[in-house]
Amino acid sequence: MSSVTLTQVVNQVGGGQHVTAFFLVLARVSPLFIFAPLFSSKMLPARVRGIVAVGLSIGLTPIALRGQHVPGQPLAVAGLMVEDLLVGMAFSFAIGVVFSAVQAAGTLADAASGFSFGAQIDPVNGNQGGAFTQLYGIVGVALFLAIGGDGWTLRGLSRTFDLVPLTSGPRLSSVVGGAEQVFGSIFTAALEVAAPVMLAMLITDVSFGMVSKVVPQLNLFGVGFPLKIVVALLVVSASLPFVGGWMSNQLAASVGTALQSLPIH
Repeated sequence: MSSVTLTQVVNQVGGGQHVTAFFLVLARVSPLFIFAPLFSSKMLPARVRGIVAVGLSIGLTPIALRGQHVPGQPLAVAGLMVEDLLVGMAFSFAIGVVFSAVQAAGTLADAASGFSFGAQIDPVNGNQGGAFTQLYGIVGVALFLAIGGDGWTLRGLSRTFDLVPLTSGPRLSSVVGGAEQVFGSIFTAALEVAAPVMLAMLITDVSFGMVSKVVPQLNLFGVGFPLKIVVALLVVSASLPFVGGWMSNQLAASVGTALQSLPIH
């Protein structure tokens, strides 16, 4: 029996629309567990992420199917799955940029303070990084939960079904432009988060340079390296509480940018 005949049989039974819509919704939800923070964490087993993706898809299917007529032709369904996958990737990428900026700030802090020499495996995403990279990553996940980032992400994802219905596709040029905009903001956002540490390290290095001119006999490497670590720890401890407000604003801006880049063609 051909696939077209199977589709017709399922449609006659009455569940073809819901089954097809479920797989279309799953295509839009799946990128969330690849790019978005917390949802794509390596600490969650792949089976758990798959179960959660299926559960979210089941819950969102009635919302996405409301007022829509899903075609039953295999080629049309395949095209819609690709378009929904593109919508999910664009939205999830915009959310993941916030977390990438926080981790990039940790990398800059490691490079400025010297912690980059002792790289370890980050338990959140499985990547190699220094102490501040891991610290910023773990704190970023905690702040993401504290400010309700998971709820913002799910509400934004459900909003995409209003902007781009299940049977429509986004404008490719707008999606590419939105992705370029959020990607270009990673380095700027990382500098904003890591600016206190980098400025403190710059002042410390300049001070050491002036001391070396006055007291050339002093072993600055033996004295300066531990002192830079102490200064970096103090500055990071003082600046981390303000990262929550920054993440809240940045997450709202990223969700807005992602939704604005998803008009239908």
